Amino acid sequence: MSDLVARLRAAGCVFAEDEARLLVEAADSAASLETMVARRVAGEPLEHVLGFVDFHGLRLEVAPGVFVPRTRTGFLVDTAVSLAGSGPVVLDLCCGCGAVGAAVAAALPGCELHAADVDPAAVAVAGRNLAPYDGQVVVGDLFDPLPVSLRGRVTLLVANTPYVPTDAIALMPPEARDHEARAALDGGPDGLALLRRIAAAAPDWLAPGGHLLIEIASSQADAALTAYRAAGLDAWTVSDDDYGATVAIGRNPAIAAV
Repeated sequence: MSDLVARLRAAGCVFAEDEARLLVEAADSAASLETMVARRVAGEPLEHVLGFVDFHGLRLEVAPGVFVPRTRTGFLVDTAVSLAGSGPVVLDLCCGCGAVGAAVAAALPGCELHAADVDPAAVAVAGRNLAPYDGQVVVGDLFDPLPVSLRGRVTLLVANTPYVPTDAIALMPPEARDHEARAALDGGPDGLALLRRIAAAAPDWLAPGGHLLIEIASSQADAALTAYRAAGLDAWTVSDDDYGATVAIGRNPAIAAV
């Protein structure tokens, strides 16, 4: 084990001891362990090597090329759950492996869960992660592939959109920059291209009083709120120092027809 830890540490793995333990537990033979260690030393994300990620108390499948959910996104989950009313209808856009949708559904038993992503590889993984919650996962661009029957019924619309500005992609750690899909990282010139598109269309999909929640960088708060308000949403942000995360929240003020 000490040799393995030394190899991982030399490769720049900050938590070499923990990674070594996880790799040993996941390997079913000496040969498979060596293969996994070689992949990790070469810079592949640990979660891709292991085939899973621990997120918000859940162990979820991930696969090479699929975005690995970050711990800070747990704040998006907590915030969404805190706003849930009775009989929630949850939509997870840009779902990746389905981590946010799965965590929200785990906290809200019996909710109706839908998810979508433009990446077929991510959707395949999300389908398996959301199956225990009867989640319906579709592939396509944002709202395009969703069933029309969902329009106007969503009470919690959650999205961990890519929010890294295009020019900042090159500054990201290599394990993210080189091993996760570009579409899952690149948020456009100021990082908010997807947020603006979602905000503009959200009122048509949200139920009266329904909420839109998107993770952002704290420096993007003013621009995000401007986009929400332009779409007619009541808007505010919340932050958490422990998570190191910020979430932009919009509420559909529409009144249900009598």
